[in-house]
Amino acid sequence: MPFETRAAGRTGLQLSTLGLGSATLGGNVRPPISDADSRSMVTHAFELGIRYFDTAPFYGYGKAERIMGDSLRPHSGWALSSKVGRLLKPRVTPRGPEDQWVDPLPFEQVYDYSYDGVMRSFEDSLQRLGLDHIDLLLMHDVSTETLGEAGKAHHFPIAMDGGYKAMDQLRSSGAVKAIGIGVNEWQVLAEALDYGQWDAFLLAGRYTLLEQEPLHTLFPKCQKAGTTIVLGGPFNSGILAGRDTWNYARAPQAIMDRANAIARVCDAHGVELPAAALRFVIGNPIVSSVIPGPRTAAELDQIVGWWNQPIPASLWTDLRNEGLIDPESPLPA
Repeated sequence: MPFETRAAGRTGLQLSTLGLGSATLGGNVRPPISDADSRSMVTHAFELGIRYFDTAPFYGYGKAERIMGDSLRPHSGWALSSKVGRLLKPRVTPRGPEDQWVDPLPFEQVYDYSYDGVMRSFEDSLQRLGLDHIDLLLMHDVSTETLGEAGKAHHFPIAMDGGYKAMDQLRSSGAVKAIGIGVNEWQVLAEALDYGQWDAFLLAGRYTLLEQEPLHTLFPKCQKAGTTIVLGGPFNSGILAGRDTWNYARAPQAIMDRANAIARVCDAHGVELPAAALRFVIGNPIVSSVIPGPRTAAELDQIVGWWNQPIPASLWTDLRNEGLIDPESPLPA
C-alpha cells in the first residue's frame, strides 16, 4: 500500500515517509548480501509502496549505486538521493583493516568538496546509476567524525564555498530538485545553515527514541530556514531493534539501561520497541522521511510490519512521564 509523502523542505519534491537506505547494499554487513538479493530487496520495497531511496558513492565504492540504479530503472515515480564529496578512483593501495565494506568494487575514495569535485561526483553517480536524474543531492560526511578535526577544518570551508555553489547551480538549473547534507553529527548541519539555503538534511542516529538533543539545537534553526530532516539510523545502529550495538559499536551500560527502560514501557503496552522507534521519529513534522537499512527482503517486511503496528497514545505519555523522552518531543498522533 502507498505510504504518506512529505515535502523535502519548501520544494515540490515528495518523499515517502518510509524510505530505504542502501549502506547494506554496499556490503557493510556480514555475511554480505548477494547482488541478486540486494536487487530483490529494492524491487520489493517499490512493490510495498516505498518511493524514496537513498544511496551514495561511498557505499561499497560504487556498488550500492549500481545495484540501486539497476533496480529502479524499470520503474517510475520514485525519488532518489545520492551524495557528493567523495570521488572514486581505481584502487592502487591495499584496503586497510578498518575498511568496512565486504567485496566492494575495486575503487578507493578521494575527498573532494570543491566546485569541480561536486560536479564530477554528480556526473559519475548518474553514470554508475544508469539513471537520468537524482532528485535530492546531499553533501556527504563533511564532519569531524569522518574527517577528523584537521580534515574538517580543511574541507568544510571548501564545501561551503565551491561545493555549495555547484549544488546550488544544479538545483537552479533543474538538474536536481533539492540539496542538503548527510552526516551523523547535528553540529555540522547547524553550522552549515549559516552558509546557504538547504532543503533537507539527512541526519543519522541523532534524533531517535533514545536521544533528542537536536530538538533544542538544530531543529529550531531548520524550522526557521525551511529545512526538513531525513532521519537515518532510527534504531541507533541496532540497540532499538533488539541488538546491543549503538553508534556502530557495543553499547555502553548507561545506553543499554536506558534502552531497556524504554523497552519495558513498550512491553507494558504490547508494542514492539522497533515499532515505537519508527513511529516516534516520524511523529515530528520536521521529519520528511525515515530510512532504515534492512539487510534482506524479510527484514524489510518486518520493518513495514513495525511501521503499521497500532500504538496507543498512552505509550508516549508514559514514556514522557517517566523521563524517557524529552518533554518537548512532538508525539505521534
